[in-house]
Amino acid sequence: MAKLGFFGLGLMGYPMARNLLRAGHEVALWSHTADKARKLAAEAGGRFCGTPREAAEDAECMFVCVGDTNMSREVVLGADGIVHGARPGSVVADASTISPSASRKIGQSLKAAGVEFLDAPCTGSVPGAEGGTLTFMVGGSEVVFERTRPHFEPMGQRLYYCGAAGLGLQAKLTQNLILSNILMAFNEGMVLAAKAGVNLQLMLEILDNSAAKSGLIAYKAPFVFRRDFHPNFSTKWMNKDLGLMLESGEELGVPLFLTGLTRQLFQTAMAAGLGENDMCSTISMLEVLAGVEVKIP
Repeated sequence: MAKLGFFGLGLMGYPMARNLLRAGHEVALWSHTADKARKLAAEAGGRFCGTPREAAEDAECMFVCVGDTNMSREVVLGADGIVHGARPGSVVADASTISPSASRKIGQSLKAAGVEFLDAPCTGSVPGAEGGTLTFMVGGSEVVFERTRPHFEPMGQRLYYCGAAGLGLQAKLTQNLILSNILMAFNEGMVLAAKAGVNLQLMLEILDNSAAKSGLIAYKAPFVFRRDFHPNFSTKWMNKDLGLMLESGEELGVPLFLTGLTRQLFQTAMAAGLGENDMCSTISMLEVLAGVEVKIP
């Protein structure tokens, strides 16, 4: 079994690290909230570490799963960061969704210290993290990816090698761009249907048996109908990803018209205090304006 490191034990990271431990790996654990690392160490046999540097010292492969670009940069390159403890030849795989251009710079800094780097964002939300069924999109050296593939497998069922550094992140942002815009179409359509008096369960069945069929809609609609906005993927993180999409579009000279409008609705939801709720709670912004609620008693 391998000696691994895991950095960031939030909604996704905690079950991901737990799956590595259940697979029999030795895992050094660090989290910004130290109590989470202590809890997982006690629960599943991991090793609590006080700093990223400490957690990196004996690891052959390390996984990072934090909230944004600045967090990732600090964990990897900060004063007590991974770079100061990692052994030459070891690998850092960043499962965070961050800026592709910033990720490439982080990788270059690690390379200068003799440490390999993969951008490896994942999708599947909390259920996928808990069940070990995540999908990873990986950028960087294909040789390094194939060498570390077995370490990903306890966490994910599908591993896609996307190409050079940053392309795993570009693939993840493309996926989330499409998801977020589909979600906005669902919000508008269901609010319109509810206002008109269409039976909402019937409307969902129609969608599910038409060209408008969507896995996202089929999964999220029942949560909306019962007003369950407990976060599987929170509004604040999709809002962050939308910002990265627009930033990437600007860098690459690609106009993203719909995505700009979707970002504004997410920003509205953030201003209304819905940041910690699941992203499907964004429908409530339109419900307020239309004076109707998409709910099945």
